[in-house]
Amino acid sequence: MIFKRRDPKPALRAVAEFLWPRGGWTRAFHYVKYRMKRLPDSPDRIARGIWAGVFTAFTPFYGLHFVIAFLLARAMKGNLLAALMGTFFGNPLTYVPIGVVSLQTGHFILGSKMDEGVHRSLGGKFVDAGSDLWHNLIAIFTDAKMDWAGLSVFGHEVLYPYLIGGILPGIICATVCYYLMVPLLYAYQKRRRGMLKAKFEELKQKAAAKAEVKRKAKGSGEGTP
Repeated sequence: MIFKRRDPKPALRAVAEFLWPRGGWTRAFHYVKYRMKRLPDSPDRIARGIWAGVFTAFTPFYGLHFVIAFLLARAMKGNLLAALMGTFFGNPLTYVPIGVVSLQTGHFILGSKMDEGVHRSLGGKFVDAGSDLWHNLIAIFTDAKMDWAGLSVFGHEVLYPYLIGGILPGIICATVCYYLMVPLLYAYQKRRRGMLKAKFEELKQKAAAKAEVKRKAKGSGEGTP
């Protein structure tokens, strides 16, 4: 295939680069910022796309963030590529604080209480839910009895509070990013247009000077007996 890597990346290396990209997260952040500023669209549409991506990072539907951001950006008439880039607000360095804030906010809004050991048992609830999914999948093809206990606990104590609790901090962070990016994008695009105009004028002057030299050389040649 044309786009297939000649040297397939080992699984451990792929996981390591997902957790810590080459050059570190600072370089990755600057690259995403650079790509966003150069998107060929209006600052408002790009910022709306960023809003959709950042807000999506606060939803618990991991693995579907690109799809959700894409659909949300289309509904908001925002830039789709900016929305996909905006989802990188959620990354291995921010998933834990985003999850903790969303869960705490969700339990507060719902009036429920987080277990005192929620930070220790949260991983266990994910494991129990995954175990139930696998067990129930096997049960479809065997005589095993389906068990939804782990999934039920996960849904009531993690997924639903996370979904509800992520709305408010998601809106706040996305809106802050929107209002920060609009003036920055306007300033960048104005500066870029000025630089392109200056470069065009420079090329125009060079072309005119070159044409003038050719004209004088031609005139000098014609005047020589």
